[in-house]
Amino acid sequence: MVDAAPPSPNVARLDAVVAAHGARATELVQILRDAQALDGWLPPATITYLAHRLRLPRARVEGVAGFYAFLHLTPAGRYRVLFSDNVTDRMAGSLDLLDRLCTSLWIERGKVSEDGLVSVDTTSCTGMGDQAPAILVNGRAIPRMTPERVDAVAELIRAQVDLCEWPADLFAVADNVHRRDVLLDAIVAPGDALRAAIARGAREPERAGSARSWREGVPALPQGPAATLEEIKRSNLRGRGGAGFTTGLKWEACRTAPGTTRYVVCNADEGEPGTFKDRVLLARHADLVLEGMTVCAYAIGATQGFVYLRGEYEYLAAPLRATIARRRAANLLGTSILGQRGFDFDVVLHLGAGAYVCGEESALIESLEGKRGVPRNRPPYPVTHGYLQQPTVVNNVETFCAAALIALNGGDWYRGLGTPRSTGTKLLCVSGDCARPGIYEYPFGTTVRQVLADCGAERTQAVQVSGPSGTCIGAAEFGRKLAFEDLPTAGAFMVFDDTRDMFEVARNFAHFFAHESCGFCTPCRVGTTLLRNVMDKIHGMRGSQHDVDRIRRLNRLLQASSHCGLGHTACNPLLDTLKRFRPAYERRLQSLDFEPAFDLDGALARARAMTGRDDASAHLAEVDEDASAVAGRGQP
Repeated sequence: MVDAAPPSPNVARLDAVVAAHGARATELVQILRDAQALDGWLPPATITYLAHRLRLPRARVEGVAGFYAFLHLTPAGRYRVLFSDNVTDRMAGSLDLLDRLCTSLWIERGKVSEDGLVSVDTTSCTGMGDQAPAILVNGRAIPRMTPERVDAVAELIRAQVDLCEWPADLFAVADNVHRRDVLLDAIVAPGDALRAAIARGAREPERAGSARSWREGVPALPQGPAATLEEIKRSNLRGRGGAGFTTGLKWEACRTAPGTTRYVVCNADEGEPGTFKDRVLLARHADLVLEGMTVCAYAIGATQGFVYLRGEYEYLAAPLRATIARRRAANLLGTSILGQRGFDFDVVLHLGAGAYVCGEESALIESLEGKRGVPRNRPPYPVTHGYLQQPTVVNNVETFCAAALIALNGGDWYRGLGTPRSTGTKLLCVSGDCARPGIYEYPFGTTVRQVLADCGAERTQAVQVSGPSGTCIGAAEFGRKLAFEDLPTAGAFMVFDDTRDMFEVARNFAHFFAHESCGFCTPCRVGTTLLRNVMDKIHGMRGSQHDVDRIRRLNRLLQASSHCGLGHTACNPLLDTLKRFRPAYERRLQSLDFEPAFDLDGALARARAMTGRDDASAHLAEVDEDASAVAGRGQP
């Protein structure tokens, strides 16, 4: 790329960005996103000026900008093209398409073109597993890439057509909903769940009045909050983000925590590869999501809410903000909601900037506060020390939808769905080797075999349940049930037929964890890198039983000493495939003894070619053998 002096900051434009966010340091990630839009990257002078305006150390601002994949401290090109590198995208031919685009644009992967026009690289997952392969261009998603669509993108870039003028059909994202149940079939008018909650409280004054201390030192809202919380507890709703903590207990712990300010956070940062249900819920059921957040605020006494939307879903931001504004105009957000004095609650949308670890609730809160998304030490937990160290409920998009339905129909109704320990329904994101990838809603307790039949999967050898951090099962286990008591899931359901190499699937996941480690703790930062290197070594046909044993040793280390769940689960796909598909590993092992990862003799091949030597003594292996023979004769 042609060297050029970094542009001086446009002070007036930067001042407008800072002012739009109230000059608050907690808005740093949003300010950096908006500032980057001015020049396409964050020049040093821009970082310096923003640090001055926000009264922050410059190192703090630069450190935050350097943490997130979608923020750039060096020029990244006017057009930034990122191919999704999820395993299902690879199965659909993404790497060949990436090479085709690079060849067409005369550019090297991972580099910026010499004229500064374009860069092409990969990103972990775009949330488009049902319409892979997909790409992002300047943050906008383009699904269902084909050679023809790649050529069209290349031509638009060469012609320097502004992104807003690209054909709309390129950006069309399908919902691909193939099975509906109570959630996806629900027809709920905005405000209905809130009205039901308020009315229920009026019918049950004694129960509602028994829990007046919903906010310490502040009189309870009339009747409704305690009754609403009781319905959520009776439903036995569990969090849909994967951990499965009981929602009613979480809400109650937040409501009874000391303090007068409470927050509600919707975790819409679904970065787990193979997951895309939140994309559909936010696109088609945004009112239900916001209704569930408002029900939560009513129950716990919160006045402020946040939707934390992953950066890959930036195209959903404008319609979400429009829905928030519409609900505010209808008195479903704001002050005295539905005429209930003291029921004040509003919602703000925050955009992520490309960090898988921010799906962890405490890392998400750190990002909301304008910091690097590094998970916090726990305890204390967010329900007592969350956003700005105040009591905070963080729930998944799907969880809030379910909460709205419970407020409308009652806890007993919801408890009648699914299983006793896993009540309600679950949205599955089916992708991979099947005829009908997309969204399927089932009552908990449905078998894996049923899902495979419904999605048109044939000759299936494996299913990865709940993404890389979940469980990989083989054909003998397809009778198992999707439920917290058997196969818990955050929603991902990746199908692999008998043509797929399960070692390569696990290797892709190892690369994912190494790339997405936040780097905060040494066990995870180094351990995930070592796992990736071991898998690459085995892939290169230089592995041994020693390397297989090393995976197990690294798992013990990561389980015992990693700071957060990323490190704890990084070995899951490797151990599961070793257990169920061991031949995929063994056919790559060249020795049962130790083999070094670095081939020093091979590295000297270029030197031998330059000197014209290729005799036995120019090879390390022969020298070692000769030395061993000499040692065997007792000679020095």
